[in-house]
Amino acid sequence: MDSEMEMNESRNRAIWIGIAIGAAVGVGIALSRRKRDPWDAARTVAGRVASRSGDIGDATRDIIERIRTIYEEGRKVVEDATELWGHGRKLVGV
Repeated sequence: MDSEMEMNESRNRAIWIGIAIGAAVGVGIALSRRKRDPWDAARTVAGRVASRSGDIGDATRDIIERIRTIYEEGRKVVEDATELWGHGRKLVGV
């Protein structure tokens, strides 16, 4: 009777181990196939931006400096064009 009882306990353990492994695999599959939260992508992007904020600041400063140069050159072109326009009007006599 003792060996029969040990055999039953062994089977019970095997069944419970099988159930635990099956549940773990099921939970793993369910988690891998779950729909992602729409905010997950936003969190990921925010983390990347935060980690690269120094580079972004440097790039922004460079862009602002280029825009300032373009603006100043454009202003000079407009001033020259205005001056030429005035000279042309004087030559025509208008």
